[in-house]
Amino acid sequence: MNHPIFEYPQNLPITQQKQRICETIERHQVVIISGETGSGKTTQLPKICLELGRGGITGMIGHTQPRRLAAYRVAQRIADELKTPLGERVGYQMRFHQKINENTAIKLMTDGILLAEIQHDRLLIRYDTIIIDEAHERSLNIDFILGYLRQLLPKRPDLKIIITSATLDSQRFSDHFNQAPMIEVSGRSYPVEVRYRPPQKTNESEGEGLQAMIDAVNELYRESTQGDILIFMSGEREIRDATEVLRQENISHTEILPLYSRLSYAEQKKIFQSHVGRRIVLATNVAETSLTVPGIKYVIDTGTARISRYSFRTKIQKLSLEPISQAAANQRKGRCGRISSGICIRLYEEQDFLSRPVFTDPEISRTNLSAVILQMMAFNLGDITSFPFIDLPDKRRIQDGIALLSELGAIEHSPKPNLTKIGRQLSRLPIDPRLGRMILAAQSRSCVQEVMIIAAALSIQDPRERPQDKKQAADEKHHRFSDKDSDFVAFIHLWNYIEEQQNALSVNQFRQLCHREFLHYMRVREWQDIYSQLKKSAQKLGLLTLSINHTEPHYFHVHTALLTGLLSHIGQKDMESHEFTGPRNIRFAIFPHSCLFKKPPKWIMVSELLETRRLWGHIAARIEPEWLEPLAGHLLKRHYSAPHWEKNKGAVIAHEKVTLFGLPIIYDRKINYGAIDPKLCRSLFIRQALVEGEWETTHAFFHQNLKLLSEAEELENKSRRRDIVVDDHTLFEFYDQRIGQEVVSSRHFNHWWKKVFQTDPDLLNFDKSMLITENAQEITEEDFPDFWSQEAFKLDLSYQFEPGNETDGVTVHIPLVMLNQIQAQGFDWQVPGMRFELITALLKSLPKKLRRHFVPVPNYAQAILESIRPSSGSFLSAIEKKLWQMSGVKITRKDWQWHQVPEHLKITFRILDDQNQMIKEGKDLEVLRQELTRQFKKTRSTLIENCTFEKQDLKEWNFGTVPLYYESTQENYSIKHYPALVDETHSVALRLFETKQQQKIMMWKGLRRLLLLNMASPAQALRQKWFNKSKLGLYFNPYENIPALLEDCVACSVDKLMAEYGGLVWTQSEFLILKEKIRPKVYEVSEKITREVQQILDKAFSIHKKLQAGCNLAQVPAFTDMKQQLEGLVCPYFISDNSLKPLADILRYLKAIERRLEKLPSQLQTDRSNMAKIHALNDLWIKWKNQLTEWREKEKEIKEVCWMLEELRVSLFAQQLGTAYPISEKRVLNAINKQINGQGQG
Repeated sequence: MNHPIFEYPQNLPITQQKQRICETIERHQVVIISGETGSGKTTQLPKICLELGRGGITGMIGHTQPRRLAAYRVAQRIADELKTPLGERVGYQMRFHQKINENTAIKLMTDGILLAEIQHDRLLIRYDTIIIDEAHERSLNIDFILGYLRQLLPKRPDLKIIITSATLDSQRFSDHFNQAPMIEVSGRSYPVEVRYRPPQKTNESEGEGLQAMIDAVNELYRESTQGDILIFMSGEREIRDATEVLRQENISHTEILPLYSRLSYAEQKKIFQSHVGRRIVLATNVAETSLTVPGIKYVIDTGTARISRYSFRTKIQKLSLEPISQAAANQRKGRCGRISSGICIRLYEEQDFLSRPVFTDPEISRTNLSAVILQMMAFNLGDITSFPFIDLPDKRRIQDGIALLSELGAIEHSPKPNLTKIGRQLSRLPIDPRLGRMILAAQSRSCVQEVMIIAAALSIQDPRERPQDKKQAADEKHHRFSDKDSDFVAFIHLWNYIEEQQNALSVNQFRQLCHREFLHYMRVREWQDIYSQLKKSAQKLGLLTLSINHTEPHYFHVHTALLTGLLSHIGQKDMESHEFTGPRNIRFAIFPHSCLFKKPPKWIMVSELLETRRLWGHIAARIEPEWLEPLAGHLLKRHYSAPHWEKNKGAVIAHEKVTLFGLPIIYDRKINYGAIDPKLCRSLFIRQALVEGEWETTHAFFHQNLKLLSEAEELENKSRRRDIVVDDHTLFEFYDQRIGQEVVSSRHFNHWWKKVFQTDPDLLNFDKSMLITENAQEITEEDFPDFWSQEAFKLDLSYQFEPGNETDGVTVHIPLVMLNQIQAQGFDWQVPGMRFELITALLKSLPKKLRRHFVPVPNYAQAILESIRPSSGSFLSAIEKKLWQMSGVKITRKDWQWHQVPEHLKITFRILDDQNQMIKEGKDLEVLRQELTRQFKKTRSTLIENCTFEKQDLKEWNFGTVPLYYESTQENYSIKHYPALVDETHSVALRLFETKQQQKIMMWKGLRRLLLLNMASPAQALRQKWFNKSKLGLYFNPYENIPALLEDCVACSVDKLMAEYGGLVWTQSEFLILKEKIRPKVYEVSEKITREVQQILDKAFSIHKKLQAGCNLAQVPAFTDMKQQLEGLVCPYFISDNSLKPLADILRYLKAIERRLEKLPSQLQTDRSNMAKIHALNDLWIKWKNQLTEWREKEKEIKEVCWMLEELRVSLFAQQLGTAYPISEKRVLNAINKQINGQGQG
């Protein structure tokens, strides 16, 4: 191989220091070279080392650059100066591009490449010299490499390290390498004038900066027509804006070019090509040190840069616009003055410059350290806190990096952080740990290919371009790949499309397609290269990397794999805005370019949270919160509330709220609390399952204990005291001392009891004596019975001591089928044990003017209690009578203020269905009876249908004896029915009735009909005799026709004869005897009745004519009253309905009407007064009677009140006719009140 000829440009400052540099490198293992950009150190140092004999058989000269563009440009420059093809003696290696061979002596590479080589070449044997260029940038890679090299030097004494810096901070590097020698090389050949031109203050902050830049360009153009201008901008967007503004200025003979790191190689090469005219290059800080842009005479410095900062507090990466440091500003200034004196215009004030920090913060102090920590642990480089970094990271940043690795499942703490299997695998994937975690998770979900495509895309700048001037066109092209739920899926769609087009097109055609469809060709290639590298690494790890499935991948599998790397990048939609609440209560929005922006889902994950003007979530996808729990188990916080015993589950259940980084992913889930707090669960099991009886179990001891406890508690309910039964604490102690500590639920108890029962089956049995105190002796069965007896019925009683509850006190349980057989009378007496309290309450309810006669009340109550008995009529009547005897004070029923009596002293009636379940309950039995009429009838009909007792179409007594009652059973109840014959006109039927009263009424009519069916009716003979004799009276006939009237007369005669001969009969023999007694007399009695009816009808007809004749206005009320009275007396079936009432009385009532008519004109005022008295009593009576059932209305006592009102009319309007018995308003009122008050307690 020909030895190169080493030539060093004399115009470079480093050439003047070459000898000194050579000697220093020969004598020292580490040398620090500092000098401003343009001093020649980047291109000449590798040549100097090569001339010294380095880069030979002992290894290459490794030369690192922070950026790929710089690595390529420097390699090209050195190759040109050594007059050797690139890739031979001088080569380069970047992430996916390399050009080296076995003869390469100088290798340019990015610092990331050197870092990657350390993994498999721990001693860096391939190198004998390493030049770390641009060390002042202090990237994370540079700091890590410098720390590693410091550890490596003792192991490689032959290794030479040269560190270059473009700033004056070289002392830091020297100190780091044990006072390594420093050589400073001057970088400027010509002086640079610095001018400060801060923007004029306006209301548009962005406009002021652009205008200041234009003013600076114009200022430079006015001073000279030669020399290119380099303008430093903060970012790509600002460069595009500035480019557009400058082009609008129409500056003649000037080419305007952008320069930033992600430009394609072709576009970047334009900067270094010769050109005609002037140039304005707009660059990011990539042009500060990494690249020397030729021909620059002027620099315009905006003084800002986009600085990426990671906040360990909020876990957010901020790309904020910040003022650059003094060192960076001087680097920018140093880019002019190379070809002649230069001018640097700073678009900020000098004072601003002097107040800025001297040096730029190293990347290690403003980024997440998880990747560094992961690699260090994988390399076994020890604890990061003891690693020889130039600047040791803040402990909080270290902890944050460890926390992220823990989130990813890469490390475990035992007690110090150690790599898990996942962590070891992650360290072998050449990608960010978050993205690597996604790939590992994809293995179990059979979607490694899909996730690798997405991970590769996320590791680079988006290959989809969106030029400012063609946004809409770009969006239309890119929309083809969109997915309504996921921006990640769009990468898979795009990947599939790219593969199809690449297979169909030539390379050049594909480039053109990318340009037309706004796809960045170089980024697409980079994407594919990263994917290929990931695929190789994945295969080494044993991951299944099958061919990509071109059908739609399963959303759930792909996105849960992605989610494993993005657990701290999730968000829940705010219902009132388009913002999301993220981990640790951060607020962010979906980036506008996302397909989810317009219709955001409830939950999302995003690939990145980046803060610029606001916090944006980039690359979003819909997720379901239930996906998170199985993925983030190690990160979840579980909050438990309201632990409680649940009877149906036989365990203590709590409500669980699960949060991930403060976000609730599960709100109110029920969980078994036994394993979480066994001590509390055991306590709740004993207290609520065993002591309070809230347990569904078949264990005999439990049910026996509940029965004993219920019996004991019933004593408290009866006596209305809480000092009878031992307290719950005593019961708790009983179980607590006996039950094993491991018992926290039904399941645990069953397991424990199965063993214990074999040796001590009575261990948990209560003894009744342990449950009650001595006070229980005062409670007797006589005072507080368990049953209420009424005739043959025995009704259950229950007692409840729960003030305020509607059923507080005594409750009688009545089966629905027995409802109409139970009478309200008697219940007003209460049970004996509560009568004293009831009497006391009643006495206290009296008006004060009456109550003062019965003081002290308890004494009177006791005296009354001792002297009255339930057999003495109604309860209130007995008390009234006794008070009269004791004090001579008359108490009437209206004096009692029943509403003031405490509710627990009034019996509650609970109506039960056939399942013994409550249908309804209340304090008034009659009201309940009416409300449940329909249900009762339905139940009773069903009951009767099931028995075969009833018969129909009977015309003679051939059915045996009619029993006084018939019993049927339903469940545990014996139901009495009362049989009776029923009149069905042409026959009779044998039916069952609810009550004796109904039986008596229906049996009478049925017996009458059966007698008539079994004898010749005299009706026809009566008609022949009476029809022609007197037709006049029959003109006022309330019946349909004369035969109907005569049939009713015959029925009435049978009624009278039945009554005369003993009334109802129940056997066939009795019936035959009765029939033989009645048959001979029926015609005679019928004729007599017909004669009396004739008189009544004659009189009624006479009155009717007079009432129809009309009257003056003053007499109308009286006429109306008399018409109503007449219609009530002479109406259909008035004969048989009143068969046991003397018809002469009805005739007398009619004569009283007639007499009233005669006196009315002369005694109108008196008539009104008397009528008012009648109406007052009648209204009271009608109001109460309307509440009765039809059966009650037929009772003799009820009908008798009606006749008393008629007798009172005779007394008031025709006293001379006389009354059947003494009568007065007071007597009628007393009779009405007697009926009313006889129905209940008040």
